[in-house]
Amino acid sequence: MALDPQVKAVLEQMAAAGGAGMHTMTPVEARQVYRSMRDKEVNEEVGSVNDETIPGPLGDIPIRIYKPIHNHNSKLPILVFYHGGGWVIGDLDTHDSVCRTLTNEAECIVVSVDYRLGPEHKFPAAVEDSFAALEWVAEHAESFGGDRERIAVGGDSAGGNLATVMSIMAKEKQAPNIVFQLLIYPSTGVGQTKSYEENGEGYYLSKDTMAWFRKHYMNDPSDAKNPYFSPYLYEDVSGLPPALIMTAEYDPLRDDGKAYADKLKDAGVEVEYVDYPGMIHGFVTMANVIDKGQQALKDAGEALKKVFY
Repeated sequence: MALDPQVKAVLEQMAAAGGAGMHTMTPVEARQVYRSMRDKEVNEEVGSVNDETIPGPLGDIPIRIYKPIHNHNSKLPILVFYHGGGWVIGDLDTHDSVCRTLTNEAECIVVSVDYRLGPEHKFPAAVEDSFAALEWVAEHAESFGGDRERIAVGGDSAGGNLATVMSIMAKEKQAPNIVFQLLIYPSTGVGQTKSYEENGEGYYLSKDTMAWFRKHYMNDPSDAKNPYFSPYLYEDVSGLPPALIMTAEYDPLRDDGKAYADKLKDAGVEVEYVDYPGMIHGFVTMANVIDKGQQALKDAGEALKKVFY
């Protein structure tokens, strides 16, 4: 399908604003630019939002707890959400809008995790913080009205990568019990793919930017062989939680998501795979200006509700 007109308009706006690409910036500059892209968003009203800090492996981890606007249950299911941004940029604020929509659409508590970022904290710092937060949520669910028996993990891009890794680690450690994984255009470490070659220039996420992210997150190239960095390399994916994997037609990571969906299916895991035509990487965080981003969040909410209720 041709590029969606709304996506085309967004790309034209970025080009007009002189978007040279994050790979030409320092991590601090890139974080500021990414944050400024989200500042204009209209935030959906939810039942409540609370910022907290929880203990992590090397200091406190900030989290944000969202409750839905229609909250009629004493114990609500929980989605632990990991934000995207190549493990280098992104925070609780850049994904505030996404989390607000998901808490209402899925009628669940969303716990957004502000894990440590590279290059200040390289792999596996993000993985360690993410799992520490997941364990904390399972242990303390009742304290914020959550149900520890109904915990899902989810995230977009690098956050989708972390959500897949959380499912793998929870399987290995046999706890916490994860009931579902919501993977929005995840990076799974498949390697050079057709979509990487076709969509690596001109569609927001470029090959240069991906190389820049990896350089800042990895200690050295050998990290790419670690399944906690490249979950596609994890051998026995049987017994992992059911998944919804969403990709975008014009995303270099499209085939990463598809290959991981196929791998899970082949191992007998229940998977729904949806590729959104005419879309680019990041379209879900652009839901305020791209209708299909809003639709994808509704689809995610429906899938979560089906599992939770």
